[in-house]
Amino acid sequence: MSERLWVFAYASLMWDAGFNPEETQTAWVSGYHRALCILSIRYRGTPESPGLVMGLDRGGSCRGLAHLVGKGEEARVTAMLDERELPTGVYSPLKLRTRLGDGRTVSALAYVARRDHVQYRRLPEAEAARLIAQGHGSRGRAYDYLECTLRRMDDLGIRDARLRRILDSAR
Repeated sequence: MSERLWVFAYASLMWDAGFNPEETQTAWVSGYHRALCILSIRYRGTPESPGLVMGLDRGGSCRGLAHLVGKGEEARVTAMLDERELPTGVYSPLKLRTRLGDGRTVSALAYVARRDHVQYRRLPEAEAARLIAQGHGSRGRAYDYLECTLRRMDDLGIRDARLRRILDSAR
């Protein structure tokens, strides 16, 4: 396992990392999957009109990206990501065994959905699409968030029919 700080990206961190990685690789984690399972009450919605965003949820596996944080930048980047991802406590920052596209295995920081949190939801596609269509918060529309995530997934050859149906329904 690597001692360097890698960050596993499965949604917006794939297209808006918020820092300049030293290296980016395709990546895969086992035991978690990408899911629209977090009510967004800040960035992609409000408490009165929530949106819906991704969480790394238990079960299955997930393909995404891993970003290598530059030497000496670890504390700054971790603090920035924690501020971005943890304001409501809906995610737990965990180190996950991550297989990189070049075959290496590293320990990567990942923000995993907390199933015991009030913002955690597993919703039928129609309800998910409704929240995606209505959500608008301080970082923009939930629809744009999902569209950008799916565009980046397409670039990487990652297909998710359920997420595509939700976006199409939200349109």
